[in-house]
Amino acid sequence: MSRDLISWNVNGLRSIWKKSFQQWLENTSPDIVCLQEIRSSIDQIPSYLTNHPIYNAYWAPSNRKGYSGVACLTKEKPLEILTMGISEFDEEGRFQALVFEDFVLINAYFPNSQENRKRLDYKLSFCESLLEKAEHYKSLGKNIIICGDYNIAHQAIDLKRPSANENSPGYYEEERAWMSSFLQKGYTDVFRELNPEKKDCYSWWSYRSQARSRNVGWRIDYHCIDQDFMQKVEDVSICKEVMGSDHCPVLLKLKN
Repeated sequence: MSRDLISWNVNGLRSIWKKSFQQWLENTSPDIVCLQEIRSSIDQIPSYLTNHPIYNAYWAPSNRKGYSGVACLTKEKPLEILTMGISEFDEEGRFQALVFEDFVLINAYFPNSQENRKRLDYKLSFCESLLEKAEHYKSLGKNIIICGDYNIAHQAIDLKRPSANENSPGYYEEERAWMSSFLQKGYTDVFRELNPEKKDCYSWWSYRSQARSRNVGWRIDYHCIDQDFMQKVEDVSICKEVMGSDHCPVLLKLKN
């Protein structure tokens, strides 16, 4: 018996709700669902989710209407739910940490660095602040799972056209360098660890030029965990067949 943890940038909860999200949730029935870019305030969330008979729902929306925000649906009640505690990130609804008995789950929606590196400094500041939080939990003896939309393709294998995107948001050298340094601090990109040479595996596709049907995509959605926790991993997969967003869900299976 495994525990299934799904992470999914839904590109608008109200939008995906109209595209069979309820049916997907009931059919899939994961133990934990982490959502990013919900773009909904609390009063806009379907009552089915806020009063679900099985899932406990936790929301960290953005203060800005129709923008950003993360949420988590979990069958097991966490011991504690935390924000980052830094207003410039919490105001955009980019982080929530759920403390369970055997691990801390961080659900994160990393900022887009934007064209001409407009928000690169903001993004790298978020990255470092998130890492500090993860290191704090590790120092307390906790295992860590950091899932979500990192908005970073780490290596050339992680996007279809790396040479053409050398100066594109999500593939700036500064972002890739941060990802490398983050992993060197004792964290593991679970998908790449289990599939070191597997190509053409993406979790996001532009809505333009039929990118998804042609599989011209990027892998920017991750489960990263501390290296000691790898022994608990059963499997990881990218659920590219699931439609409804420009991202697809990514699934981590943990040994129970």
